[in-house]
This record gives sequence, C-alpha cells and structure tokens, in this order.
Amino acid sequence: MSLKLQWLLLGTLLAASGCSSLGVKPWERELLAREDMLMDAEALDLAFDEHIYFSKEASSGGQGFAGGGCGCN
Repeated sequence: MSLKLQWLLLGTLLAASGCSSLGVKPWERELLAREDMLMDAEALDLAFDEHIYFSKEASSGGQGFAGGGCGCN
C-alpha cells in the first residue's frame, strides 16, 4: 500500500470518527429540558432583545407597530 493511500485512509477514519459523539445522551436530556434552560426563559430579557433587534434593523419585523432605526417608538 502506498504512503499516500495510507494517509488518505487515516484521514478518512479520523474524519468519520469525529462525528461519532454528536447528539445529546439520554441522561443529559433531563438537564436540557428544564425551564430555565430555554432560550426565552426570562420574559424581560426576551422583551429587551426584541426591542434592540427591531430598533437596530429599522423595521418592526411583524411586531404589530411601526418603528424606526433610532429606537424612539
């Protein structure tokens, strides 16, 4: 077997083994399913984030009211 073929085989095996640990294990799902792990767990933080987003984007993004880029709604 040539040296190039050996390196190619080794690289292929390493690349294939790198994807073997993706995903959430069953015993980790309980931790990730908690309410405080949600992306929008804090309602006030979510409201601030939405305000900053539509103020910077100079559009309301379907929020139900008009706004400008200055944030002076």
